[in-house]
Amino acid sequence: VQLQASGGGLVQAGGSLRLSCAASGDTFSSYVMGWFRQVPAKEREFVATISRSGARTSYADSVKGRFTISRDDAKNTVFLQINNLKPEDTGVYSCAAVRAAASLDYFRNYGQYRYWGQGTLVTVSS
Repeated sequence: VQLQASGGGLVQAGGSLRLSCAASGDTFSSYVMGWFRQVPAKEREFVATISRSGARTSYADSVKGRFTISRDDAKNTVFLQINNLKPEDTGVYSCAAVRAAASLDYFRNYGQYRYWGQGTLVTVSS
């Protein structure tokens, strides 16, 4: 599966963004999807994940209550709604995918994902 992330940009603290990740090349509903972010000199950080069915989601503690992951299987797209942005949210956000047999599984570790998009840059100014 190929992944294409978009929606990043420069926003002021307190603002919002909606990131999108469009998938192609395989049956989207077969995949667990995740979002990760990375800043220079730091390890890739888990942000959010959603199960194949969309019924289960999980978030990093640092983004709970501000970020919402969702998916639209008809559009082969996963979204990350980011509200109340903080300067520490700055980074390159990448989407990831992995096939899963169980509809309620999700994954929080980047090593569990097989496919990655190119990333979209989010910059939050204070």
